[in-house]
Amino acid sequence: MPTPTHATLIGLIAIVLWSAIVGLIRSVSDHLGPTGGAAMLYSVASCFLLLTVGGARPRDLRAFPRRYLLWGSVLFVAYELCLALSIGYAHTAQQAIEVGMVNYLWPSFTIVAAIVFNRQRANWLIVPGFGLSIIGIGWVLGGAQGFDLRGMAANVQDNPLSYGLALAGALIWAGYCTVTARIAQGKNGVTLFFILVALALWVKYGLEGGGPMDFTPAAMVYLVLAAGAMGFGYAAWNVGILHGNVTILAGASYFIPVLSSALSVWLLGASLSWAFWQGAAMVCGGAILCWLATRR
Repeated sequence: MPTPTHATLIGLIAIVLWSAIVGLIRSVSDHLGPTGGAAMLYSVASCFLLLTVGGARPRDLRAFPRRYLLWGSVLFVAYELCLALSIGYAHTAQQAIEVGMVNYLWPSFTIVAAIVFNRQRANWLIVPGFGLSIIGIGWVLGGAQGFDLRGMAANVQDNPLSYGLALAGALIWAGYCTVTARIAQGKNGVTLFFILVALALWVKYGLEGGGPMDFTPAAMVYLVLAAGAMGFGYAAWNVGILHGNVTILAGASYFIPVLSSALSVWLLGASLSWAFWQGAAMVCGGAILCWLATRR
């Protein structure tokens, strides 16, 4: 069993791995297609989770609450489909990063949902925190001019599917966190959920008539890295949450949007405006304020 310090460090590694997911998903999609690439990604990630986390054997599933298996499966699969396809369907690398930023509204949405549905206590900071997150997304989507309604509208109209899926994913994940906190009874069905995501994507891929997948050495490297970031990220996070400093990990997780953007720029070779970074900082700051609003 790791010491609390080592467990916290392992949890921080999970944050770094998750921060790389947007850039890696986009890289896989560029080679294997939006649906085929996502299907391969979640299939390999499921194998990694079976080896590290486990929990998908029939005897394991019998111990899970049925309501958790039902609602957890539906919400988790829906979220992961929205996340992977919103990034894969983006027209450019920059748009993929922007879509990823919209998805990172989920921490603020989750806290608001916990207050509304789970009676989580909060103070007045929740209002400026949530507002700052929304303004930050507007700053990101407004282009180089910052918060610009015309720029935002033009950006979204260029690819409403990707932006719509990203926003839907943020709302769905907030619902997943809120619902499973009440009905999971301490169980973790992430391995089963990943397998279901992979199956759903393969069905979608088959219904679309398949499509070309370019299995170059670069594609295989990105595939393994992306699947590893997802699978091992969940495994590392479990260790950190169970045995490490939860306060440090929770605080650090709210900086994922900025770290994710930085890693995506490096992986995808995109160029982002100063206004984008300002918006990303606002999204982080808003999420942190929402978190502080629930701290006693």
